[in-house]
Amino acid sequence: MSGFFGAIAGKNVLYDVYYGTDYHSHLGTKRAGLVFYNDREGFRRSIHSLENGYFRSKFEADLDQFRGNSGMGIISDTDPQPILFNAHMGRFAIASVSRIVNLADLEKYFLKQKKHFTENFEGNVNPTEVVANLICEADGFIPGIENVYDRVQGSCSMLILTSSRLIAARDRLGRTPVVIGKKEGAYAVASETSSFPNTGYEVEYYLGPGEIVEITADGYNILKPAGKQMQICAFLWVYFGYPPSYYEGINVEDVRYRCGAALAGRDSVEADFVCGIPDSGVGHAIGYSNANGLPYRRAYIKYTPTWPRSFMPHLQEMRDLVAKMKLIPNRQLIGGKRIVFCDDSIVRGTQLKDNTVDLRHAGAKEVHMRIACPPLTFPCIFLNFSQSNSTLELATRKAIKQLEGEEKNLEEYADPASDRYRAMVEQIARNLGIDSLLYQDLGDLVEAIGLPKEKLCTHCWDGSGYF
Repeated sequence: MSGFFGAIAGKNVLYDVYYGTDYHSHLGTKRAGLVFYNDREGFRRSIHSLENGYFRSKFEADLDQFRGNSGMGIISDTDPQPILFNAHMGRFAIASVSRIVNLADLEKYFLKQKKHFTENFEGNVNPTEVVANLICEADGFIPGIENVYDRVQGSCSMLILTSSRLIAARDRLGRTPVVIGKKEGAYAVASETSSFPNTGYEVEYYLGPGEIVEITADGYNILKPAGKQMQICAFLWVYFGYPPSYYEGINVEDVRYRCGAALAGRDSVEADFVCGIPDSGVGHAIGYSNANGLPYRRAYIKYTPTWPRSFMPHLQEMRDLVAKMKLIPNRQLIGGKRIVFCDDSIVRGTQLKDNTVDLRHAGAKEVHMRIACPPLTFPCIFLNFSQSNSTLELATRKAIKQLEGEEKNLEEYADPASDRYRAMVEQIARNLGIDSLLYQDLGDLVEAIGLPKEKLCTHCWDGSGYF
């Protein structure tokens, strides 16, 4: 995924944007960028890789070159951005939180018209430049953004900086969030509301699906009202989001607490205590503990001083190594104990299998995994989550192939009432070396979030959703 932050005021917004963008570090691992505008110098931009460092340390040396009453930043899990554009509607900078499934088709479309691309990303065209080109096909920003909505398959939220305003546009189906914040004399727009409190902002307005809003130092104005259909990614509450954040006014940590409680309500395992896999499993584990009275203990500790993120390196082998290195088992708590572990999800299962080996080595008598969401059976086609070189990298698909000899009967395997579903879960447990495995019921997850099912994207669990 990715996340952006922009601010505009009657004074310099340098540090608001710098720190506000940094509060999106949990959403991206590859690139980050800042851009500011002032009347004397115009647009000034800087982009750095995050694959061998962290946002603040990468950009701290750049701060002296920036100033302006408006600016924006993005931490991206994909392409280098923001990018700068000069078009018939003037100069502007643009950042996007997007996954463009039909990127190759759009590239061919523009090349056939003898257009060219200047920005590259891993040997391909830069998706954000494609978005900018789609905008520039129209006579202005509003019809241009609507053209993006019409032409992009996948998802795309955008933030545009001109010489006088910010323009924020939320994905047509609202799969990713965009929120406006306010403090005296300034407005901000962000992907994560957790970026507001320590930068002095209060939540002012949640953009709806497909909504386009312009923001100035004096306020904001709706340029295009929200649509009625919404499919916000439910996984935002389960994993992506930071605990203090709100989406659609619903707090992330509250949802995780309710998810854990729902799991406990369906569980009858006997154990000595419950533990959460740091970080996103902690809220689920506390909810589980308080719902059934099982003590909560920290048998697994995350070493945060030098291992804050498990997915920073580009190579999967290094990611797996970092994931192992950052978690330290506490033998004093683990030895001879029957333990329930709560985690947000199982994607490939590599990290969890390594965790189980460590726990057995530390003397765990029983290891019971409780997962806060249903089995991830369908690769995400709307965001950049659960992307793999092959569907067989997914723990569910691997188990299905082991049982069937091929990947088939997926609908039955996604149905928790079916015999095939139960066989798949048992196979995953065997593959991971754990004593038992319980996944969240999709209905319980929807209830924990508190939005109607039709307003949530649950594709990775049940194959539903549409472009």
